[in-house]
Amino acid sequence: MTQFINDRDALVTEAISGLLRASNGKLARLDGFPHIKVVVRNDWDRSKVALVSGGGSGHEPAHAGFVGAGMLTAAVCGDVFASPSVDAVLAGILAVTGKAGCLLIVKNYTGDRLNFGLAAERARAFGLKVSMVIVDDDVALPELPQPRGVAGTLFVHKIAGALAEAGADLDTVTAAARRVIDGAISIGMSLDTCTVPGSPKEQRIAYGKAELGLGIHGEAGVEQVDFEGARHAMSMVVERLKPAMAEGPHVALINNLGGATLLEMQVLTEELARSPIGARITHVVGPASMMTSLDMQGFSVSLLPLTEADRQALAAPVAIAAWPGLSDFREGAVLPLPDGLMPIQPTPSANPQRRELLKRCCEILIAEEAALNALDAKSGDGDTGSTLATASRALIAALDRMPLADLTQLYRAVGIELSQTMGGSSGVLLAIFFAAAGDASASGKGWIESLDEGLKRVQQVGGAQPGDRTMIDALAPALAALPQGIKAAATAARKGADHTATMQRARAGRSSYVNAEKLLGHNDPGAEAIARLFEKL
Repeated sequence: MTQFINDRDALVTEAISGLLRASNGKLARLDGFPHIKVVVRNDWDRSKVALVSGGGSGHEPAHAGFVGAGMLTAAVCGDVFASPSVDAVLAGILAVTGKAGCLLIVKNYTGDRLNFGLAAERARAFGLKVSMVIVDDDVALPELPQPRGVAGTLFVHKIAGALAEAGADLDTVTAAARRVIDGAISIGMSLDTCTVPGSPKEQRIAYGKAELGLGIHGEAGVEQVDFEGARHAMSMVVERLKPAMAEGPHVALINNLGGATLLEMQVLTEELARSPIGARITHVVGPASMMTSLDMQGFSVSLLPLTEADRQALAAPVAIAAWPGLSDFREGAVLPLPDGLMPIQPTPSANPQRRELLKRCCEILIAEEAALNALDAKSGDGDTGSTLATASRALIAALDRMPLADLTQLYRAVGIELSQTMGGSSGVLLAIFFAAAGDASASGKGWIESLDEGLKRVQQVGGAQPGDRTMIDALAPALAALPQGIKAAATAARKGADHTATMQRARAGRSSYVNAEKLLGHNDPGAEAIARLFEKL
């Protein structure tokens, strides 16, 4: 996989330089690149307990992204998924530790434990007060004697960081960190493995599968399971977390492992709220990328029993962009639509033939969803089929409240329904099409003439004409041929749709932004949808 990097060996040092350049002077690094990669607060005066964490890179924004007032004092960075050296950790400790002492926050991996542990011993030999805690929040393998440290580490960073910033002594900060570690639990799930820079991608997770309980270094999970959507994925995660939960309210940390979109993360957040443990979660951190595994398309959920003191510590403000803050976990308010936007509900009436025709049209477009998406992916964003299918499903659901016996009102009702359920410019244009057809029908025009008037209004408002490589290239000839029958209309629509594959430039619609090489040889998806609709009819 091609990536935006220069040299694999310089990747981490260049990334640190970029982080510092955009930190507004709040962060600095120790000299010693490339062997010593330590990011420190630029405003640290050693009068308070220092917090030092770190580990292998590839988990950004952890750990360097959480260096700042109220969280970490320093982060010691190793190469990708590799523990930093003893000298690097020692350099970080010596750079920030004063009389108040230092707390090392270490995830439970052998390399980190050894290197941070030896550095702590050497720092103590210098006369420094150094404590170390080991985070082991992963519950993927409950019987494992030494569970891994994963995203729950961030609870420790924030709560211990708030106490240190407030002036608490080392014993108090250390005790709080250990208490948080005892309560924190986490587990993750992913649909794909991560891409380690400079290495071939491991194709371990088959399409249609998800891996439950995998680690943040790309290591294999507890099991591979069938993937059946966000709800099922979250239910499996909750099933592992629930037995380990303590009593009382909890805070959830919803972590993007790097490659999931924000839309996916928000859906997962809603599914967590609807899950059997949702009522026990009162606050949330995220959803956000906090402890990632490079570009892994996955997520993790961490839980912590929430005391009032911990709530205040988690809510304490920090000037760290990567920390998403603490929020109440509650359902969003729903406000009424402003006056004038509430849809006018037409009086339902029956007409079995029109009902069947509308239903058949919708079923055709639903059946063509995947094919139209695939075609649209060649010249657009791959959603034409889904857009039409979503609107069709909504229209089928609305048939029982449609004025089927009154063609004028039916045109208008269909237009209103599409304007509410069909996204993008297509929904607006088709709403205009049916609204104009309704106006023409009200003035006494026949049904074909009314559809012609709808087409004219769409051309007027949207600006597209035949030859511009849009759905009009199929719709216009189809309506022109419709007086000769549906077969003639289907033939004309097919000819028009196929002709769009020869057009080197689209002059309207999203395809107008695509170069000729991608357009040639592929039918416009909107025109293809019209052609398939008439052919199936």
